[in-house]
Amino acid sequence: MNSQNPVIQVDGLSRSYRDVAALWDVTFSLQPNMICGLLGRNGAGKTTLMRMLTGQDFPSAGSVRLFGENPVENSTVLQQICFVSEAQRYPDGFQARHVLAGAPWFFADWDAAFADDLVGKFRLPLKRDVKKLSRGQQSALGVIVGLASRASITIFDEPYLGLDAVARHTFYDTLLADYAERPRTILLSTHLIDEVSNLLEHVLVLDEGRLLLDQSAESLRGSAAAVAGRAGDVDSFVEGRQILHRDTLGGLATVTIAGRLTAADHRAATAANLEIAPVSFQQLIVDLSTRSAPAPAVASVVHE
Repeated sequence: MNSQNPVIQVDGLSRSYRDVAALWDVTFSLQPNMICGLLGRNGAGKTTLMRMLTGQDFPSAGSVRLFGENPVENSTVLQQICFVSEAQRYPDGFQARHVLAGAPWFFADWDAAFADDLVGKFRLPLKRDVKKLSRGQQSALGVIVGLASRASITIFDEPYLGLDAVARHTFYDTLLADYAERPRTILLSTHLIDEVSNLLEHVLVLDEGRLLLDQSAESLRGSAAAVAGRAGDVDSFVEGRQILHRDTLGGLATVTIAGRLTAADHRAATAANLEIAPVSFQQLIVDLSTRSAPAPAVASVVHE
């Protein structure tokens, strides 16, 4: 575990909009130099959290600290952050080359040579208006800005969804290679959980505004298994274990259970004619999300 002070510290964070609680009592901290996945379904509160991390929104309760300071209107903090969003907008008439030329004004560690290399990798047309770029080209522009910023905290809010599969894997490979040479804190918000699972060192999962999971990715891998077979045999095997999900079809059942199975467990499953299968990272997150309880009512959110 990194013994340094957290680069991101969130305590009791809540945010409500009229009668909707977007976030509820969220608390976590991230140490410097890690790749963290921010996961959850649409409407889980991910974008709200990222907007507050980058000083674009205000808490209804609780606090956000980056490098120990409030990011709101704090130029010292904000110049160390790069927030790349799929919804990023630029002035009319702005071309891709204008975005890259202006980047050094916002990012002290901007690497123009790296940006030029990425322009070639992603085949980005520099002299085309941003609003006339295809969705994939706009995504490529966001990825280039995020990577070449070399910001101490780089947050990607799904800007790479417009990329095709080849371009996305180019992004993942480039991100890992550059991170290995220049470690920093990277927060990836994505629905493509299995695609990024091997990149992640830590996982935050939001569901209905609550923090459902705050755990190292390594501890999550292999932390659940699917047991399939005759329903009665499956029920006997999983008795007393934490059940994450259950499917039945006729007299057959498949049950996802939490926890790592021992060699003795595998022998017992074989003896009972049961099949044991690993659970993908994405399926584990889905199972955890679908079994979570509803968020509290907005009326109980305390406003400052």
